[in-house]
Amino acid sequence: MRFVATGDWQLGMTAHYLSAEARPRFHRARLDAVKRIGEIAAEQSCEFVVVCGDVFESNQLDRAIISRTFEVLAAFTVPVVLLPGNHDPLDAASIYDSPAFTSRQPDYVHVLRDSEPFEVIPGVEIVGAPWFSKRPQCDLVDQATQNLAEVAPGCVRIVAGHGAVSTLDPDRESMATIDTDNLKAVVKEGRAQFVALGDRHATYSVDETIWYPGAPEVTSRREDDPGNVLLVDVDPQTHASTVEKVHIGRWSYLVVEEDVNSDEDVTRLEQRLTDIPNKDSTAVWLVLRGTLPTAAKARLDEVLDHAADLFALVSLWERHTDIAVVAADEDFAGLGLSGYLQETLDELAESAAGEDPTAAAAQDALGLLYRFARSGS
Repeated sequence: MRFVATGDWQLGMTAHYLSAEARPRFHRARLDAVKRIGEIAAEQSCEFVVVCGDVFESNQLDRAIISRTFEVLAAFTVPVVLLPGNHDPLDAASIYDSPAFTSRQPDYVHVLRDSEPFEVIPGVEIVGAPWFSKRPQCDLVDQATQNLAEVAPGCVRIVAGHGAVSTLDPDRESMATIDTDNLKAVVKEGRAQFVALGDRHATYSVDETIWYPGAPEVTSRREDDPGNVLLVDVDPQTHASTVEKVHIGRWSYLVVEEDVNSDEDVTRLEQRLTDIPNKDSTAVWLVLRGTLPTAAKARLDEVLDHAADLFALVSLWERHTDIAVVAADEDFAGLGLSGYLQETLDELAESAAGEDPTAAAAQDALGLLYRFARSGS
């Protein structure tokens, strides 16, 4: 018995850090990822797809997002089981109760609204732990599984949950943390054969039978293995399971680090950016360190301006970036500066060399003065 485990689609995700030009491509990529999940389910002879929470970015979305979701799901040939998570809980404003959702929901799309075992296909049950608010006051997965009996011979039971397990959650005081030991006991005692979890956006194995599939498209530069779904096989007779990770993501989030202390270093960074493929679906955060002459810094700015036209995002990661600018005599030699411009250059050079808060502004002004003088030479 094979199925697709996925989660954290977060359809309608804002991606506020992207430009207005790139954001629609990002939205479309998330729907395209859902489409690929349906294609994989058909190609790999899967019995169903289970989505472990955060199907939608929030409960307050334009109805067009829901309509486009069902337009994509219309091509699925297997049942699709949705678990509400912390982004789209079953609260009073639940998106799953909105007319835009209920009026278009087909029979093969099922929302896990409680923890009663749901028979998705004959002989296979899914036990869900849906969220009813953004701040649960207990371990929802433990609550959903504590009274489960042993799985009947020849049958399969899967647990679908959402949230951070205790071995990963840095907030040990959170009442919603999923107790890892309790979860392992559920499988060990034969009360379920597999556990699929959402909330962590990178693929991660808690145990051989407990997995986070991760988000099908990247959502953060801190994710170490995003863009995947899981193909899970469970033997109804032996209860053994196997997991195959399938990468479907098209977007990339990269952190590029470089020391830049010369024009040659700027050229190396330029080449590194040039070599990155699929620029229109790649966001880059730059971590740059070093000291550059004014001319080299001006060229660096030009390189980054050009890259910004090509990539979905090029951004300096300010907290980790430290570039100093010095006014080298050769940068301004031959430009014929005199009078006010020369006096301004001398004052900026002195300020830029200091360590007070005005140094950074003086360095930026040096670059502007350099480009102004060069354009008129």
